[in-house]
Amino acid sequence: MTPVEALRRPARLAPGARVAVVAPSGPVPEERLQAGLDVLRGWDLDPVVAPHVLDRHSEFGYLAGTDADRAADLQSAWCDPAVDAVICARGGYGVQRMADLLDWDAMRAAGPKVLVGFSDITALHEAFAVRLGLVTLHGPMAAGVDFIKSERAQRHLKATLFAPETVRTLHSDGTALVPGRARGVTLGGCLALLAGDLGTPYARPAARGGLLCLEDVGEETYRLDRYLTQLLRAGWLEGVSGLLLGSWAECGPYDGVRALLADRLGGLGVPVAEQFGFGHCDDALTVPFGVPAELDAGAGTLTLDEPALR
Repeated sequence: MTPVEALRRPARLAPGARVAVVAPSGPVPEERLQAGLDVLRGWDLDPVVAPHVLDRHSEFGYLAGTDADRAADLQSAWCDPAVDAVICARGGYGVQRMADLLDWDAMRAAGPKVLVGFSDITALHEAFAVRLGLVTLHGPMAAGVDFIKSERAQRHLKATLFAPETVRTLHSDGTALVPGRARGVTLGGCLALLAGDLGTPYARPAARGGLLCLEDVGEETYRLDRYLTQLLRAGWLEGVSGLLLGSWAECGPYDGVRALLADRLGGLGVPVAEQFGFGHCDDALTVPFGVPAELDAGAGTLTLDEPALR
């Protein structure tokens, strides 16, 4: 099976760059969106809001409008030559419902640009890797409380977008679950989404040769167990080079979660670094996916071979 490969890096942003804000998943609170837009404008960016960002599905209130409208917003933004980056407004649920509605050939022809998001956007990270071959940024979203109220999250995302060479090394807040060093290409995201994507045409067949980043939110420990066991049984984790574990907010006492992670992942025989500060947590770091890097679990560092963006 082919190892995870390095992906094409989009260009970094410059002052005045136009960024489109889209809502491919759940409904977006208007006041939070406005606060996030103010942050982006403060960076001298030109944010434009897609037409259906504030929509709510008439029957399923957990969706930001219809599948067709959410897909159209994303595709239009991506294919607009005046747009330099697409930033998701929030996660929730919905990407998997509309992935089949995107014209991937048209999006590929539009050329590389920056995609930012996490949580449900994990499904887009995988799809953009498989269908477009692009580096994407697992980072805070425009209408997220964790972004609006966190100076560190804002500072790290801004540096990644404008001066990515200044944030080539990411530091963990924790210790090594399994010590050691490993090299590979970064990938991953929300554990539940990675398990849910198995077997679809928008996901990689395996994480072989990759540095896999995992996190989740609001899942009881037995459900985390189920997702990890599914990935193991499917062979998706065979040959993975190393693992970085982010936040496990509202997933029960961390001691129990940590014991589960050690039980399910310790047998892989690869370095595992915990509490790496990405995902559903305060002050979340931005992690680029698709970039070759070195993990030193003992030191709690991830060092990128090259900046996330050109």
